[in-house]
Amino acid sequence: MRWLADECVSALLVAQMRQAGHDVLYVAESTPGATDTEVAERANSETLLLLTEDKDFGELVVRRRWPVPGIIILRTGTDQSAFNWIRLEAAITRFGEALLGHLTIIEEARLRSRRLHSTI
Repeated sequence: MRWLADECVSALLVAQMRQAGHDVLYVAESTPGATDTEVAERANSETLLLLTEDKDFGELVVRRRWPVPGIIILRTGTDQSAFNWIRLEAAITRFGEALLGHLTIIEEARLRSRRLHSTI
């Protein structure tokens, strides 16, 4: 799977994802300061799973119907990249390719996923 990690995602988590073999484009490296709209448009135009810690994206994607191929929101309440990687890896294992077309919320103790209105 190809990913677009939002600027708010830690560089250490992005490095862990890359080390595990994921193709990750990182907003902080390529387009720092990009607006939420620009980030969502890039994810959609390049068919990238959007990874963010910004809960506003959930509102924008669900209520305002911004098209993205899939969005994963980290809501673990920690900035510890090792723990966030464990939780993200659990979501990847559980949902796999079904992350596409879904809004997935990763919390400290649970994973939630719901189908998006607009998918690839």
